[in-house]
Amino acid sequence: MSATGTSSPQPNLPLPPPILSDEPGTWAYDTMTRRVDADILQRTYEDIETELHSPGFEDALKNFNSLRSELQDAANTKVRHLKDLTPDEEKDDERVQEYNQWKAIMEPFVKAKDTWLTAPWLVTEFYAYRRLIEAIGYFDKTNESTYMFDPFAKAKKAGLDTSVSSAENVMSKIEALPNTREGCGIAAAFSLWGNKMDLSIWPADAANAAADVFSQILESAEENLLHDDVNVLTEYCEGLKNKGGGMVDIIVDNAGFELVMDIALADHFVASGTATTVTFQLKRHPTFVSDALEKDLRETVEYYANLDEEKYPNARRAGVRWQSYLDDGKWACSENYFWVQPSAMWEMPEPLRSDMKDRCDLAFVKGDANYRRLIGDRYWDLSAPFEDVVGCYFPCPVCALRTLKAELGCGMDPAQTEKAKALDDNWMVNGRFGVVQFGSGAEE
Repeated sequence: MSATGTSSPQPNLPLPPPILSDEPGTWAYDTMTRRVDADILQRTYEDIETELHSPGFEDALKNFNSLRSELQDAANTKVRHLKDLTPDEEKDDERVQEYNQWKAIMEPFVKAKDTWLTAPWLVTEFYAYRRLIEAIGYFDKTNESTYMFDPFAKAKKAGLDTSVSSAENVMSKIEALPNTREGCGIAAAFSLWGNKMDLSIWPADAANAAADVFSQILESAEENLLHDDVNVLTEYCEGLKNKGGGMVDIIVDNAGFELVMDIALADHFVASGTATTVTFQLKRHPTFVSDALEKDLRETVEYYANLDEEKYPNARRAGVRWQSYLDDGKWACSENYFWVQPSAMWEMPEPLRSDMKDRCDLAFVKGDANYRRLIGDRYWDLSAPFEDVVGCYFPCPVCALRTLKAELGCGMDPAQTEKAKALDDNWMVNGRFGVVQFGSGAEE
């Protein structure tokens, strides 16, 4: 039963315990005791320091510093509910619904007097970003300075600016991909390894603006796959194409270069006839530094469509093509609060679940945070079959494209994980290794 009161299929296997952040030496512990504050919020402060010290941001600065103080004493600070809605917000059904969803999510941990470290890691990490949005005053319509102010906009713009040199090379390849199973597999590989360019771990900087960094990643990509369902995926996609094309969703992760690679995947799926429509499932508010909102996707398309034609002919031509897909309805954008909440994906609420079940022929789930939600952020046996953990409950056929950035997973061959462990002590968290995993979807 989900926090929203809806029942839905669950994994076939018994649920392991959720991951907490209270064990020193783990990535979860380092994230919640140090990285979120010292790396991410400090960098965010530096990005928006001018705004935080501007008129209208007085409360935002005070609340921002208060949040940082909590995280600096994460082991002793108890989690709380979000602040109560204002009388005006209580008249807004969408705001009330989102507030109630978070209240249901946090209630067990507030009631148990959990701290930032003893509540489940997935919950507290998403909660940290939701608390940042609260601190900024993102939803406060009475403050025009902070209303809908994206604290990560500068980081995402830097990621967009530095994406072009790598993307120019990729776009020539995307346009030339054959409308075959091999072409589909290559497009999926671009989307998968684009996830390595994650701004929350590797910030964009001017030094990389003119470098084709992605080509270096692709050189070692195949040997760094710990599970590879590309053949299963491409066979399924061939079936969609033979039926005249299907409806495909991409549950998006990061803006910047990764989003460009997701867009390139959607480009190939439409151009090849595999998809009649691609729907981008996007975040409803800023989160995890670089996670993409609808505005980020539309800005990316517009940016590419207006590039210098002489300097970036392939990328500009792609941008113009993408804009036509949006204009013609071959691409659609959908934002939902569920994508910025920590509930396991088997708790997907209505009407989202029914929409994906009835409409979607294939969903790509991108990135590590989304993958953690796919498996409930729990300590599964790393070799537990993806079909028994995810494919059996997801509302439609699903393909996870993930580079590993957290100490968990499933569906990986023990020989492959042992090899990865021998090659790299940080194999589970640094994005070097990845998986392509396909699940059939729930039979309902």
